[in-house]
Parts: sequence; C-alpha cells; structure tokens
Amino acid sequence: GRGGAPPEWRAMAVDEGVVDSRATYYDRLHAATKAATGSAVRERERADDQQLVHAVRAMDDCEQLANELAERVAAWAGSRFPSSSPGIAGARALADEERTDEAQTDEERTDELDRRVVSLATRVAELADERDALETTIERTAPAVAPNLAAMAGATLAARLIALAGGLESLAKKPAGTVQVLGAEDALFAHLAGRAPSPKHGVIYTHEFVRGTRPDDRGSAARALAGKLALAARVDHYAGTYRASLHDDLRERMATIRARADGNGETDGGDGTDGTDGTDGTDGTDGETRGGNDA
Repeated sequence: GRGGAPPEWRAMAVDEGVVDSRATYYDRLHAATKAATGSAVRERERADDQQLVHAVRAMDDCEQLANELAERVAAWAGSRFPSSSPGIAGARALADEERTDEAQTDEERTDELDRRVVSLATRVAELADERDALETTIERTAPAVAPNLAAMAGATLAARLIALAGGLESLAKKPAGTVQVLGAEDALFAHLAGRAPSPKHGVIYTHEFVRGTRPDDRGSAARALAGKLALAARVDHYAGTYRASLHDDLRERMATIRARADGNGETDGGDGTDGTDGTDGTDGTDGETRGGNDA
C-alpha cells in the first residue's frame, strides 16, 4: 500500500517560529547538510585504509619525481662534474661529496651553476630518503589495517591493491578476476577492444608467487593468488582477524602449480597459459572465491 504524505517541514518550521521564512529554512537546511557531508568526508578520509592509500601514492610520487630529477642531474652534472654518475645513487654521491667538503662554502664554489646542480642533487637524495621513510611507514601500518592481505601480499603490494581499488571495502567487494588484473586496466581495455590478448595479471605480478613461477604457469599462479587475495580482503574488512588457513591453502596451491614443471603436478581445467577475461578469475580449484562475504 501507500504510506502517508511526508510532513511539511518547511511550513511547520515557520508556524512554530523556528525560522521566520521558507528562505531562512532552506538556508539553515543547506548549512546543516553541508556540515554533515563535510563531517562524513573527513571521517572517511581519516580511516586507516585511506591513510594507507595516501601513503602509498605519496611514496610512488616521491619515487617518480626522484627518478625524473636524477635524469636531469645526470645530464647537467655530466657537463660540470666529470666524476658524476647517473641515477639516484649518482645524485646522492654528488650531494654527499659536496656536503663533506665543509671548508668550501656556497660562495666559494666555482660559480652559481655548480651550486644549482649540487642543490638539485640534494633534492633527489631527499626525495629518495622520503620515499624510503614512507615505505617504512607502510610496512608498519599495513598489518594493522589489513592483517591477512599484508601477510599474503606483503605490506607494499597490499597497500597498492587497496589504493587501486579505492579502499579496503571496495577491494573486499571485488571478484577475484578483477583483483587479478588491478593495475593492468589499459591492457584489459585494449583486449576488450580486440587490440591485445587478455592480460594474465596486473600489479600482483610483483608477488614472488607469480614472478617466480615459470611463464607457462603464471596464468594459473595469478588466478590462485588473486582468489586468495580477494578472500583475504573480505576477511580483513568484515572480520579484521588473521586467518592462517588462507595462507596455508595458498602455499599448498602454489606448490601444486609449481610441481608441474617437474611433471609431478596435477593438472587443472586450464592450460596454464590463458589469462582472465576480468569476469571470473577462478581456475576451478579456488571455488571459494565465488562465494560472497564468507568472512
């Protein structure tokens, strides 16, 4: 059936003397909803998983900037310091060499251009140090935010997966096939457009279980890892407790996949070389990845 008509709050507010007009009512309503929305956004941004997202993105920014500036330092310093070397290590060596020469002040150096090269090299070293400090923070924070995900993927990869998904809750709601190709969106869209083969993996390639598996079996390894990572994210979000059985099951599955190289492993439904179409992500042996929030 139908419910009753909602109360006419505007008229009631005016009649009871809460506000003197409808215009005032709407002004106060706008201010109240704006304040409530701002409070909700601030609370969400302060959430532990969002802080982890900010940290890993800041780490990537520092690394990218340090590498780009290191290239500039190498090109510039090569014309003024014959002993300079390329890369972040070369920039750091140049900055350290100048820093240890305490008897020489900025004014006493050859000229202003030399000072600028050394200053830029110092910035590269500082950015690299900040990147390392952020990684240390991530390694300390991730196990508290997502204990299973951090233990299974490593703190940095876990943080990267959470960042790519937009948060731990969003990651927990994604199917294993989507987790498998997170970070390979360009390749996936190219495949859907018919311009490229299906990607086998995204950022999870950096995990030893995928990278350390022979190429013929990486598709199966990526599917198995993605299935367990999806489960780990669900357990972390909905339960927040460490579950050892998840990690034991993954190790057993990876041992089976890697045993194929010696001819002793059992086969599964695939040939070990196919990727994923982004909709399933399972290989028939990780059926639990299809279940919902079993945490």
